[in-house]
Amino acid sequence: MARPTMAQDIERRIKELILDRALGPGDPLPTEPELMELFAAGRVSVREALKALQAMNVVEIRRGFGTFVGSLSLTPFAEGLAFRAVVRHGRGEPGLLELMKVREALETGLVGAVSAGIPAEDLTVLRSLVATMEAEAARDGRVARATDRAFHLALYASLDNHLLSEVLDAFWAAMDRVRTSTDDGHQDPATTCRQHHEIVVAVAAGDGVRAASAMRAHFDGIRARLERHPAGGGYGVTVTDRLPDACLPSAR
Repeated sequence: MARPTMAQDIERRIKELILDRALGPGDPLPTEPELMELFAAGRVSVREALKALQAMNVVEIRRGFGTFVGSLSLTPFAEGLAFRAVVRHGRGEPGLLELMKVREALETGLVGAVSAGIPAEDLTVLRSLVATMEAEAARDGRVARATDRAFHLALYASLDNHLLSEVLDAFWAAMDRVRTSTDDGHQDPATTCRQHHEIVVAVAAGDGVRAASAMRAHFDGIRARLERHPAGGGYGVTVTDRLPDACLPSAR
């Protein structure tokens, strides 16, 4: 295994500094000269480390103001998932299918916990989102992905797990960046509405087994199409937003 570079070692030590000082998003970090002195390192190595950490949202560099702890969001994780899926698909490997299977396993495994005691206000939100889906299906002939995404994020709100919410949203963001002709937006809208309604009914009844079954049924269509056409086969893939330079291979 190759030894870490000076910049990589500084990355590690900056992370340790954040932990040791119990810093959080938005808190100021030592200035560049202070970091150079603290780590006995040159300007180039410190800047390289800070740029790498900025790409991961660990730090935020505000020109003219200083360096701060970053948002620590999972956006780079989502971008990495999307980029990996596109690369593997282009090589004839089932990158999209793998991404969907992980999301399916995560959501199917969690919906039972939601069924154990979802608050009435969350059910109201979910029912309202299903009504929005039905209105979109009638008006536009499709269910907006934003509405579908909002439903799935609202479904797990009662678990009160911030990391879980970020991970789920990261999977959605990754799938949104990787467009295929097999995505949820091309599913029969009546089927989409019915499946989401069934999930709400099961969760409201406190029936975890039924809820998990309904969630699996929701994923069946796209999963089956991806299994038939794991790569190529006329199922085009595009990246809807240009992946940030931070997600591309480093020039270091």
